[in-house]
Amino acid sequence: MTARILVVDDIPANVRLLEVRLLAEYFEVLTASNGPDAIETCENGKVDVVLLDVMMPDMDGFEVCRRLKSDPATSHIPVVMITALDQVSDRVRGLQAGADDFLTKPVNDLQLMTRVKSLVRLKSLTDELRLRASTTRNIGIEELLSRNFASAETTPKVLLIDERKSSVERIQKMLRDSADLDVTSDPHAGFFQAAETPYECVMISTAFADFDPLRLCSQLRSLDRTRFLPIILLAEEGEEERIIRGLELGINDYLMRPIDQQELTARLRTQVRRKRYNDQLRASVTQTIEMAVTDGLTGLHNRRYLDSHLQTLFDRAVARRRPLSVMITDLDRFKSINDVHGHDGGDEVLREFARRLRKNVRGIDLACRFGGEEFVVVMPDTDGLVAEKVAERIRAEIAQQPFAVGSDGKTIEVTVSVGVSSVLKGVDTVAALMKRADLALYEAKSGGRNRVVAKAA
Repeated sequence: MTARILVVDDIPANVRLLEVRLLAEYFEVLTASNGPDAIETCENGKVDVVLLDVMMPDMDGFEVCRRLKSDPATSHIPVVMITALDQVSDRVRGLQAGADDFLTKPVNDLQLMTRVKSLVRLKSLTDELRLRASTTRNIGIEELLSRNFASAETTPKVLLIDERKSSVERIQKMLRDSADLDVTSDPHAGFFQAAETPYECVMISTAFADFDPLRLCSQLRSLDRTRFLPIILLAEEGEEERIIRGLELGINDYLMRPIDQQELTARLRTQVRRKRYNDQLRASVTQTIEMAVTDGLTGLHNRRYLDSHLQTLFDRAVARRRPLSVMITDLDRFKSINDVHGHDGGDEVLREFARRLRKNVRGIDLACRFGGEEFVVVMPDTDGLVAEKVAERIRAEIAQQPFAVGSDGKTIEVTVSVGVSSVLKGVDTVAALMKRADLALYEAKSGGRNRVVAKAA
């Protein structure tokens, strides 16, 4: 995982200390010594996480955070405030300013890096949604990114999974006026309840007598319906290793007992605000561009969307020196399917192929119907070797599972040929990238079909 981290501190020694730690983990590091410079750097883009000192002259960290979070152009950037202040009131003040976390000095290296990596993963989702929204400016939703999605008026629906009655009663009292709280003491029942109810956050206690709470966190992250549901871990003193492991698994935040009411409500508000932002951004993008950039038959993006979005993904990969790969797939002898089973049968095959294709790629990958029986998948942060393995997995699944055609349940064998290419180091272009993938596809077709060919150069 790589990302650009902005370190903001007016003391050069502190900046250098954090810079060395981050560079050792292969992060790119930007620095600023004051608030206005930090804000300007964020406004110029390409910042993934801000590590922000509180005690700075002229403009303190609280004010910097407030300004970043009040600007729609920078409000999605995670901010971690790092300071020597260790009072609960200081943490609450930082969280109320919009900070995503508040760490006290001296910061444990492992805890810091785990938290940064967790926030980078969360921001990558928001980045992808914003990027797809910006791609569609030419069809009339340019104002989308400047819209303020924050909505604190409605009470969030929250699930608490905790088997200790005394703990449940305290938290119910704390959140009486700020959340619609459901409670269950059974983690297994809680999993199904979270999957079936539109909660905006789930809080999981670590104090189970006979159950590993991280198992529940992992299960929630593996299920599509709860993959983006914010998780707050309620931990005991001395459980730092469990917290770090939880952050690695994808929990969003944690609280240490004894829990302070103000800190609880502030952290809950932060998670709900981010979820609502992403949910509404995703819904707005979907509602506004679905017809214009979606292939009506398969539900995948169409070539119009690919033509504009691929360039953006390519430019970002080059600027950040990250890998990017493309695969072009072509259904073998598709004309004969249309000839024998008619265009309705051919359409059924195309829809089923698109379904299997979507199942075998990640959410951040861009799957498009290129035209006819050709499909393109763009895979950010994916090198050629991994892309080739993904292509082979798709090819094998298509070949091994026959396709149903018609209402009588008849099945037919279908195969696919795939060409793969990746962005080259040095000079490269989108046109050259696509040409290499197309040449690789031609080799796969002319070499006997039902195969994957990768083109390195």
